[in-house]
Amino acid sequence: MAKTSGVVEVSSLHRAEVFVSHRNARLTVHGRRLLVERVRSGRPVAHVAAEMGISRPTAHKWLRRWRQHGEAGLRDRSSRPGSTPHRTPAAAEARVCHLRQQRKLGPARIGPILGIPASTVHRILVRHGLNRLAWLDRPTGTVIRRYERDHPGELVHIDVKKLGRIPDGGGHKVHGRQAGRPTRGMGFDYVHSAVDDHSRLAYSEIHPDENVTTCAGFLTRAAAFFQRQGITRIERVLTDNAWAYRKGLAWKAALADLGAVGKHTRAYRPQTNGKVERFNRTLLDEWAYLRPYTSNTERTEALEPFLHTYNYHRCHTALGGQPPISRVNNPTRQYT
Repeated sequence: MAKTSGVVEVSSLHRAEVFVSHRNARLTVHGRRLLVERVRSGRPVAHVAAEMGISRPTAHKWLRRWRQHGEAGLRDRSSRPGSTPHRTPAAAEARVCHLRQQRKLGPARIGPILGIPASTVHRILVRHGLNRLAWLDRPTGTVIRRYERDHPGELVHIDVKKLGRIPDGGGHKVHGRQAGRPTRGMGFDYVHSAVDDHSRLAYSEIHPDENVTTCAGFLTRAAAFFQRQGITRIERVLTDNAWAYRKGLAWKAALADLGAVGKHTRAYRPQTNGKVERFNRTLLDEWAYLRPYTSNTERTEALEPFLHTYNYHRCHTALGGQPPISRVNNPTRQYT
């Protein structure tokens, strides 16, 4: 059984070259390097731009940035404007927050009071983390209910997702349910995943089982991955009530080696482990069921690129549109 590790190095060209961090970019960083190399070889810019599917002004832009900044000039820049002159003034935003916290009013009622459109009020409340009354302490109006740990490594969620293996040549997603090759007897892949509660940084491996030795080894490698990204210590590990996590001696030894405390979810309450449960859904939508795979090996090999995109490029709504790695690099930054 082939095993895929979730370890991805940012500096690896081949792992990063097929992904675009900016959603509107026409070229990856690797594509921009090819552009520079082909033009430096003496070929006309117009010809190179045409074969790469970009305009001549775009080609000249990347060449100019490369000449000015070298390799760093080929990386994406933030599209955030330097200033937003039409943004609601800070004093008005403060009044919106005051009405929300003191009187518990919604956008439809705050808007007419302040002469601001309700849609603008809603955006202000989202920006300040006040859009859900369920998160607020009723007497004081302060945010107390949003479930999130204060710093990376304070809590790591772990879970296993079971997937049927794909026969060579593809299963029913390739050939249809009637013509597809039978999958009975193919067995299952067990995708072990760990998600840091604060940053949502994720690590996954594929294994043929979920026994205690496999789970313990996964925990050790997951901790090593998090350490390489800057999360130097794991304090708590949250899992479901599977036997391997409750009784397994190898699992308890792995926790002891890390100096971490093992925690378990309440029975029949998977939402307690919600961070990794939500990651599992993303895992299915954006990796396992993303496209019809023609073999199990093809799907396995696609896991590592998915993890790289998820951790370093994919925007996360709970992190203010930033990827998980941004919260490891800036652990004190607040997102709403």
